[in-house]
Amino acid sequence: MDFKKAIENHCDWKIQFRAAINRKEKMDVATIARDNCCELGRWLESEGHIIYGYLESFKQCSTAHTHFHHEAAKVAEQINAQHFEEAEVMIGIHSEFDKASRAVNIAIIKLRAEALVK
Repeated sequence: MDFKKAIENHCDWKIQFRAAINRKEKMDVATIARDNCCELGRWLESEGHIIYGYLESFKQCSTAHTHFHHEAAKVAEQINAQHFEEAEVMIGIHSEFDKASRAVNIAIIKLRAEALVK
């Protein structure tokens, strides 16, 4: 797993949301909500679970990742409902999405650190 890329990919969601807001585009809420539709999610459910599933940092990463996708789906729902101002607030600093984004990034970093020593 390329942990750096996983962090970048999850940070990119804010950019994707802003682009959808600016272009007034619909988003695929069902896919965004599923935590196994991205590379990290697929890895967490397969190879990652087999190799690192016993690590506490793995469990924390998996939980944080699921929560991130839950919060991301909420933002996408607001965009699809054309509640663009609300969606902007939802991706702002200190929002639930922002907290979930930070949490998943920290969890990925912790998992990477623990995985490197195992």
